[in-house]
This record gives sequence, structure tokens and C-alpha cells, in this order.
Amino acid sequence: MLEKINGANDIKKLTTKEKEKLAEEIREYLLEIVSENGGHLASNLGVVELTMALHSIFDVNKDRIIWDVGHQSYVHKILTGRKEELKTLRQFEGIAGFPKTNESKTDCFNTGHSSTSISAALGMARARDINKKDYSVIAVIGDGALTGGMALEALNDAGVSKSNITVILNDNEMSISKNIGGLNRFLGKLRTKKLYEKSNVSVKNILLKVPIIGKPIVKVCQRLKRAVKQLIIPKMFFEDIGFCYLGPVDGHNIKELENILKLSKQVKGPVLIHVLTKKGKGYEIAEKNPDKYHATDPFNIKTGKSKKAKVTNYSKVFGNTLIKIAKKKENIVAITAAMKDGTGLKKFQEKFPERFFDVGIAEQHALGLAAGMAKAGAIPIVPIYSSFYQRGYDQVIHDIAMQNLPVIMCVDRAGIVGADGETHQGLLDMAFFRLIPNLVIMAPKNFIELEEMLEFAVELKKPVVIRYPRGGEDTKIWEKVKQKQIQLGKAELLKTGEDVTIISIGKTVAKAMKIASELAKEDIQSDVINARFLKPLDKERIIKSIKKTKNVVTLEDGTIINGLGTTIKELIIEENIEDVKVHVFAYPDKFIEHGSVEQLEKKYGQDTETIVKKLKEELLLHKLF
Repeated sequence: MLEKINGANDIKKLTTKEKEKLAEEIREYLLEIVSENGGHLASNLGVVELTMALHSIFDVNKDRIIWDVGHQSYVHKILTGRKEELKTLRQFEGIAGFPKTNESKTDCFNTGHSSTSISAALGMARARDINKKDYSVIAVIGDGALTGGMALEALNDAGVSKSNITVILNDNEMSISKNIGGLNRFLGKLRTKKLYEKSNVSVKNILLKVPIIGKPIVKVCQRLKRAVKQLIIPKMFFEDIGFCYLGPVDGHNIKELENILKLSKQVKGPVLIHVLTKKGKGYEIAEKNPDKYHATDPFNIKTGKSKKAKVTNYSKVFGNTLIKIAKKKENIVAITAAMKDGTGLKKFQEKFPERFFDVGIAEQHALGLAAGMAKAGAIPIVPIYSSFYQRGYDQVIHDIAMQNLPVIMCVDRAGIVGADGETHQGLLDMAFFRLIPNLVIMAPKNFIELEEMLEFAVELKKPVVIRYPRGGEDTKIWEKVKQKQIQLGKAELLKTGEDVTIISIGKTVAKAMKIASELAKEDIQSDVINARFLKPLDKERIIKSIKKTKNVVTLEDGTIINGLGTTIKELIIEENIEDVKVHVFAYPDKFIEHGSVEQLEKKYGQDTETIVKKLKEELLLHKLF
């Protein structure tokens, strides 16, 4: 069947039996590709039939389907003529793991972060109506994403809009970790509606057959039904805010899905279809461990075991260190926005369940909650991925920094993260955090420094940002380097030289040491400074070195605007240091695509070899003249 799918709408030619066979083949194909390339597996296995039904009923060349988050769009890509390209999934210059408008016109909106689809869909629907166009707009959102405030704001607006818009609620009781919170409990009650509706139809059909008194009894029963409905399905949230609610429907029954989608097209105004799916469907190992196979490295299909050896990483070091600190300080609490496993908090939850808070996909609330807890005497630790901190920027400014509260904001996945691409690269955090008064901004060069920075931050009683990358450390470099004690706003001088000042921060400090070693082979001697703090900057040590060498190199795993390089340039101007050559190595002012970290570093000239070559040419020329 898969051979018959070569372009959008080809699925419309298949019978129901053929579609069922196609669903099996798509699952096999997804397993084959993701086991080799890595990627989001469980979520895509869970939406195979739902995606097929959407493509069967709607015309994806004209109608707009917006996939919330977008990591579950692999099936959509297969059905729109990209099955061969999917073999390059998440590879450098290959197909992206998320919808991309530059890949296909059937990808009508770029997504990558949670809870955005309903807003975008409503925007498209309103623009369609203004322009007097005729096409359907569908937002596919998971129950986990529905916990995000933006999704609820959009539902509130869409409910009163009278716009023809369809929201598909893909309810698998999971986001990345298992869903929590009141909305999840509400959906649990809503799932009971299926039993209620079946019994309601059966009773009604029997009563209508009773002569004379049948219809009056039905009317009485309908009034009673409304009362019972409020007991079984309290408040009927979606209907109360203006949606026509349809479902729940079995998300793995293609025929049922197609029927309910056809019905939705006849309804005027906003419609919400509640679809029940199983994350990891069809692959038993993923069904039993959907959180583990939400996003995965390449793995063995038969065993489910990763093909990559397990190594210690920054997230694990953070989690283990936090447990040690929390044993000594009872007012330490940890807050996560549905990323317990990814940020290394799983063991903390097991050890201190009463001091662990998972707020769902709600970064704004996580940071507002942290501010309130800090004001009342707790020390909140909030690990969030760099690209997701963008979602809580106002709370960092308004709730935390303005009140100078001791919230420790740990920025995981800072810098280039690789295969997830532009929506997940953590390149902007130094730039946007640096603008905020009262923040202390640090980045560790290795695991030991991360441990010490956490301990230091807990004692500081100020708002602190600690940024660290995905993955591990370069252990060989630090074997002979003695760790110096951390002091507020003090950099670390790792090597001395007369020719050039190399200033770096975070993971790029290891790169600075390698570069200095290579330059030394050409008799170019370097001061290597681990800045440690972007804010407050160690101006005294850095100025002294710059005045000595008159040659400055800055290295950072961030954007070229408003990061370490900008900070050093501003310092040179402020101090009126003349005749200084500055070489800034950072990522350009653009969104960086997907690819391995090594490939992207090479492409954008951030790898050690490229930097050394460029510096040798410029610095040797400088020495000659």
C-alpha cells in the first residue's frame, strides 16, 4: 500500500481495508527510519490512523492542518509525497523532524513548541473569512499541550468567534511525561462520555417505540439527561465556552474517525473533536514506555535498546547535585514544566516528592510559581530548556528579577542542540537574559564547575541563571587543570601568554584551551580566560589582559548579538582601550537549521580547526607588522 502513496490525496483512492493495511506499513516504516536516525517515535505511532483519516476527508492541498508542537507530523510527511525524503529525517540538509513551510505547501505553518496551534488556526480562519476564501482549518493538539496557557487563551477566543474551525484533541493521556493537573482529571471524566452516549441512544430508541406515551417520556428523559450529563461530565467545559463537542472517538478506528470528521464539516462555528489514541501504538516496547520513546536516539528494533552508549551528561550531573544540596537544605524545591526526565529531576522526585512540582507544559506558570515560593522563603530550582525559557520571559523580568528573588533558573540544552533544529537551538538565552537587571548569569566549563555553581547559587540569595549544554564534557582537557573557587563576578585565568587574549564561557572554554594549544605551535602565546560570569563580568581581569595583548578572541555557544562578544566590545569602548583587534566567534543573526552539532559548527565556522586556521593567519600577520 505504501507504494501507492506518492503525493497528497493519494490516500483518497484506497478502500478502508487498504487503509488498515497502509497503517501497518506506515508503522513498520516509521520504526525502520527512527531506529536508524533517532527522532520522535511514540507520538507518531499514536497518530497514524488519525493522520490518515484527516488526509482522507480533507484536501491538504487546499485545507490547512496545523500540528501542535509538530513532532507528530512524520505520518503527514509520508502521505504528502515525502516518504523517500523521510529517510534523511533530522540529518544535516535532510528533512526536518517538524513541519516546515519550505519543505511542502501542505505544511501550512511551522511549529516546534507546544500550545500554539489553536491560535494560528483561528488566525488563519479569520483571515480566510475576511478574504472570502473557502477552505477548512484544523488544529491538531495533544492533551499535554492543552495544559499550556496559550492553548486555553486561544480556546477562549475561538469559542466566541463563530469561525468555522476544527480543533482535534488528540488525547493519549501523555505529553512527554505522564500528564498531571486538573485539566487532565477533567479529560478523564470526559472519556466516560462514550459509555454515556451509547446507553443514551439505546434507551431513546426503546422508548420511542412505546405507543402514545413514548415521546412524552423521551422529553422527560431528555431533561433528566441534561442533569445526569452534568454529573457524569461536570461543566462540559468545551461546550460551555462555545465549541460543538464531538466524541470521544477511537483514534485507531479509521472508519469512525472519517465519519466524525465528515460530521464536523457540516457544523457551523468552532468544533472540537475528542480523539482517544495510544502513544506508541503498534510497537509494544514503546506502548509500555511511551515517555522513553517520545524522542529517542537510534535503537535496536527487537530489543528497544539504544545504539549509543550511555554517558553522564549535564542534566544528570545537575539532578544528582541537586539531591545532595537538598539533603542539607530543606527549603530547596524543584519545579518542572512537564520535563522531569529530560532535565534530570526524576531521582529528585523519588527522593523528595513533597518538594517536587510538575506544573505541566506551562513555563510562565512555573516561573510565577517559583517567584511566589521564593517570596515565602523557599529556594526554587527551575530547570527548563533554553528554547522554552523564551516562553516565560516576562515572568523572569516582572516576577523574579524586579523583586530580586532567589530563584535559580537552570538553562538546559543551551547552545546548539542539533537534530531538532531551529525551534530547539538554545542560542538566544545569553542575549535576552543579559538585558535583565539583577540577574547573575553563569555558565560552567565542565561538570565540576556546574556542581560548584549550583552550590554557590543556593547561597547567593539572588536570581541566578546557570546555562549548560546538552550532552557531556571533554574530560581529557580538565585532568591537569586545578579547579579554582567560584567568587561572584570573578573569571578564571587558565593559561597565560603575551600575544592574544582568548575569552570564553561555558562549553567553549574547552575549545579555547585546544585553540591556545594549537596557536602555541606557531609561537603564539595566549591568555585563556574562563569568564564564568557573563553578568557581572570580571572587568578588572579582562581589561588587564586586553591592554597587555591588544588582541582579543571571544568564543561562545550563542548568537553574535548581545552575548559575550558584544559584552567585551562594549567594555573596550567604555574603557577607551585603543588599537585592539577583536575576533568574535559566535553564531550569526539567523535561525540555525538541524544537523549534528559538529556539522553545524563546521558550517558556521565555529569548529576548532576553522577558528585556529583563521587566527593563525591574522595573528601571525599581526606579529610580522
